[in-house]
Amino acid sequence: MSTYQGFTAEERAAMKEHAQEVKKEARRKSAADKAAEAERDVLAKIAGMPESDRVLAELLHSVVAASAPHLAPKLWYGMPAYARDGKVVCFFQSASKFKSRYATLGFSDEAALDDGAMWPTYFALTEPSPEVGERIALLVKQAAC
Repeated sequence: MSTYQGFTAEERAAMKEHAQEVKKEARRKSAADKAAEAERDVLAKIAGMPESDRVLAELLHSVVAASAPHLAPKLWYGMPAYARDGKVVCFFQSASKFKSRYATLGFSDEAALDDGAMWPTYFALTEPSPEVGERIALLVKQAAC
């Protein structure tokens, strides 16, 4: 007997957000408009997060801007993400959105994190600190090259 119940309400909401993001991006006119609006969208999304998620997302955003300024901020499934040539390299997933005990920093297959036959692509984030910021910076620099 299968226990599969389909997508959770949070997963369905994320998919709807992604569809809206794609439509909104397609309507933007110039590359400069796209970049500026995408940045505003990401900052607005971060500002609307509960404090525990917001401080981590703000840390990630500032670290990515400093460590890999060529990565463009964008929303991806309703969460802040950073892309190279339109393809997501890394992203933030808030704990509150998916009712998880920790936020997540994730890397897509576009990230250059390869290390032998096996390497991590998701990292739990529980609290901001200078050490966490430094570790994120190292991962983002490696992933974005």
